[in-house]
Amino acid sequence: MNITATGVTTSVSRRVAAGREQEFLRWTDAGMAMAGTFPGFLGGGWLRAATDPEQYHVVYRFADEDTLDAWTMSPARKVWVGRGTGLAQDTVTHRLTGVEGWFEPQSTLTHAVRVTPPPPRWKQAVTIWLGFFPISLLIALFVTPRLSALDVVTRTVVASVVTTPVMVFVVLPFLTGRLRRWLHG
Repeated sequence: MNITATGVTTSVSRRVAAGREQEFLRWTDAGMAMAGTFPGFLGGGWLRAATDPEQYHVVYRFADEDTLDAWTMSPARKVWVGRGTGLAQDTVTHRLTGVEGWFEPQSTLTHAVRVTPPPPRWKQAVTIWLGFFPISLLIALFVTPRLSALDVVTRTVVASVVTTPVMVFVVLPFLTGRLRRWLHG
């Protein structure tokens, strides 16, 4: 088995039948628990769409394509999917590897008929570096000097805990929005 550092994520948008939300959530949670028994399962969950109360997005993350395929093709999953007949209708399914999900707008991932391919990896790397360098410099200048009494591992943990959400929720969305034409051109 080839386990990559990035994993594979599948996102399934489902429109839930009116009045069956609680039954759908129990069914989804049971599927998530079952997926958790499969090798390579890294986690998952569901989100309700903010603008459409009948639309849910269910996300599964596996270590690699092989472990995800083992789950999706398993007899246990087929039985579970069969038990959900009539609860919801799948509207969109996406499979993402690596960090290309950062380079795809959420609206495309959840409502698109057509998904553009992710940008080349080198463009993704340049974009991440453009965000990571200034954030790392700011952390090095203003955060880590205040942590000099701590050991290097603890300082690094604190710096990464501060840097990661800033990158994911602020810097990368900002950069990818401004660099969209270049990224996909």
